[in-house]
Amino acid sequence: MTLLLTNLGLLDVEAGALRRGQQVLLNGELIAEVGENISAPPGTREIDLGGRVLMPGLIDCHVHVTAVRLDLGLAPARQLTVSLVVAGSSRVMREMLMRGFTTVRDAGGADRGLKLAVEQGLFVGPRLFVCGRAISQTGGHGDFRAQIDQPDPGYLDHTMNGIGRIADGVAEVQRAARDEIRLGADHVKIMASGGVASVADPIDFLQYSVAELEAFVDEARRAKTYVMAHTYTADAIERCVLAGIRTIEHGNLIDQRTAALMAERGAYLVPTLVTYEAIAREGRALGFSEVGLSKLNKVLDVGTESLLIAKAEGVKMAYGTDLLGELHRCQSDEFRIRGGVLSAAEVIRSATLVGAEVVGMEGRIGTIAPGAYADLLVVDGDPLADLGLLTGQGEHLAAIMKGGAFVKNELGSRPARPRH
Repeated sequence: MTLLLTNLGLLDVEAGALRRGQQVLLNGELIAEVGENISAPPGTREIDLGGRVLMPGLIDCHVHVTAVRLDLGLAPARQLTVSLVVAGSSRVMREMLMRGFTTVRDAGGADRGLKLAVEQGLFVGPRLFVCGRAISQTGGHGDFRAQIDQPDPGYLDHTMNGIGRIADGVAEVQRAARDEIRLGADHVKIMASGGVASVADPIDFLQYSVAELEAFVDEARRAKTYVMAHTYTADAIERCVLAGIRTIEHGNLIDQRTAALMAERGAYLVPTLVTYEAIAREGRALGFSEVGLSKLNKVLDVGTESLLIAKAEGVKMAYGTDLLGELHRCQSDEFRIRGGVLSAAEVIRSATLVGAEVVGMEGRIGTIAPGAYADLLVVDGDPLADLGLLTGQGEHLAAIMKGGAFVKNELGSRPARPRH
C-alpha cells in the first residue's frame, strides 16, 4: 500500500529546521519520496496531517526492557520468574513505543527471543537491538549477589536477575562474549567501572584489566559488532576508549582531556541523566537500596556539566535513559534535562541521527528520507520551539507509525492546525 502524507511541517533533524510545503510518499514499510507536489501512483491513499509536524521516530540507546523492578538487588527481584519478567517486558516495550520511541537499544537483559517477538508481532514494541546479558567481573557492577553470598562452582554462569553474567580473566571474557554473540546479541555490553545500583563497588572502582577490555573488543570486532561499556569516571572512560570500546554509557565524570580522546577515536557518549533524577526523587519510596542512594549524589549533580564538556570537544552524544521498574514512565524527561543546557535541535539529533549511527542504521532510521523505514511521529506543534512536546506519555503525539503502519492514530479526533 502507498500512502501520501500531506499538509505537514517536516522536521529536518540534520538542519534543525522546519520545512513547510513538503509531502512524504510511503510505500509499504519504507519512505519512497520526499518533496513538493509528489505525483503519487494510482490507488495511493492521501492522509492530511492537518498542519502538524512530521518527524522521525525517536531512538533510546540505553534501556533495560526486562528491568520490571527498580532495585535489582532485593530478594523479590532476584526471585522473579522468567515468564513474569517477559510479561512485564511486553508492557514496558509497548509504553516506550507509545511515547514515540520506535527504536531502542537494550543495555542488559533483553535477548534475541524478545527481539523476534516484536518482529513477529507477538509483542507491540520498538525495533529492538539487544546485548543479551551484560558482562561483569566478580564484584563488579553486574554482580548483584549480597556481600554474604559465597561462590559456588557454577557462579561464572549465573544470571544476575536476567541482566548480567560474570566473567573473569581473558579466557572467560572471550567465552562470555562469544556466548552472547552466539545467542544473538547485536552488541556486547560490559561493566567497566563501579555503579549506583550495585552494592560492592564504589563509583570510581576500575573494573576489568586492560587485557580483558581488549579481549572484549577483539571478540566483538571479529563478529562485526562492537562493545558498549558502563563507565562513570574519566580514567575509566580513558581505559575503555584506548582499548577500542565504541560507546561509553553514562560518563558523568568525564573531563576535557578524556572527551577530546573520545572525539579523536570516534567514540560515542550515551548520557542517561534522567535515571539519577528519578531515583533521587522516588527511589527510597520504591525500595531502592540506601547504599545506592548514597552513591547517587556523586553522579547526580555533574550530569549536565558532562554534556557541555562533551559538546565542547565534539563528542557525538546519543539519547539514553537507563530507567528501571516503575521509573520507565520518566523516559521522555531526558529531553527536558538536556534541553536545559543544549539546543532543542541538538537534543533531537541525539535521539534520531546519532542514535541511528550507534545502532548501525544510518539512513534507515532517525531520518525522513527515501529508503528509510517509515518510523514517524506526528506532533501537535513544533518540538524545535518546545521540547516539552516530546515529554510525557505521548499525549502530544497525534500519530505514531512504525514501518509504515500506524500504532497510534488520533488524526481524526484532534483539531487540525491551519494549513501552511
